[in-house]
Amino acid sequence: MAASAFHQAIGTLQSHGHFNNSGLHHEQGDNYMRLISKGFKVEIGLSKRGCCRSVQRNIGVVQASTSQTSVFEPVLSPAKSNASSSQKKSNEAALILIRHGESLWNEKNLFTGCVDVPLTKKGVEEAIEAGQRISNIPVDMIYTSALIRAQMTAMLAMTQHRRQKVPIIIHNESEQARAWSQVFSEETKKQSIPVIAAWQLNERMYGELQGLNKQETADRYGKEQVHEWRRSYDIPPPNGESLEMCAQRAVAYFKDQIEPQLLSGKNVMIAAHGNSLRSIIMYLDKLTSQEVISLELSTGIPMLYIFKEGKFIRRGSPVAPTEAGVYAYTRSLALYRQKLDDMLH
Repeated sequence: MAASAFHQAIGTLQSHGHFNNSGLHHEQGDNYMRLISKGFKVEIGLSKRGCCRSVQRNIGVVQASTSQTSVFEPVLSPAKSNASSSQKKSNEAALILIRHGESLWNEKNLFTGCVDVPLTKKGVEEAIEAGQRISNIPVDMIYTSALIRAQMTAMLAMTQHRRQKVPIIIHNESEQARAWSQVFSEETKKQSIPVIAAWQLNERMYGELQGLNKQETADRYGKEQVHEWRRSYDIPPPNGESLEMCAQRAVAYFKDQIEPQLLSGKNVMIAAHGNSLRSIIMYLDKLTSQEVISLELSTGIPMLYIFKEGKFIRRGSPVAPTEAGVYAYTRSLALYRQKLDDMLH
């Protein structure tokens, strides 16, 4: 059944034209199948918006550590299955990156940075659509920034997941917070996904530009100066962060806290911001400082990576909730989708 689903996924890829004429073929070994594309088309986009490290929320600004899973142990898959065991043995995991949906200050064309504002109605719709696009991809842990627009995006996205697990923010900011947020049902723990909020994943801090209208700022300082603040790698706005400074904290956190989870076989989703995600993608794709400044990310469009044998393989964006193509890249994702089909139908 899994094999037929895999071949069906390959057919879907071909019929929907996700590969160009440079070629597509698949290889089959004793224990796995894989697709190889010489011309995979990746669409990424990024709005020119911009949050920082010193802002903290009292709803779970914590750093991942062994103690953060003390509330409950996340489960790798819907059940302890052969697919889960196979994934652990092959050290393969999915990494999903989602830029938050439109915020109220995005709508007003204001520099947002580390100011903590919620999503617009459009942003809510973008988050829900993002969730639909990843509804068949396993998620065992979620990381967000400390800002509400990223957390809203993560929570709304998970309402669309077919596995229907509940995302729960892990509160480790104080002993009382840990005690009061404990879950005492083992069954409930199995049906939950831990959410860890970290300021290191915040948008870069725009300093004295925060709250200013972007057009008015360009009129005041000149378009070239504002463009330099927004698009250069190492030149920060007045009393703010450069992309380089944002990358230092975001990538360090990814290496120290998130990458070990992927190494252990956990599938991870990160809901964050344009510049913090650009920084992480710079690390994943080994981009130069010149290449990353031209990287564009669209709001609400998930980016999928496969982490296997210590390497990150970019697989682009899931096209739609029912699009089988994205799940054919690895046998474990194809098996996971088939398992969901068997459980829910």
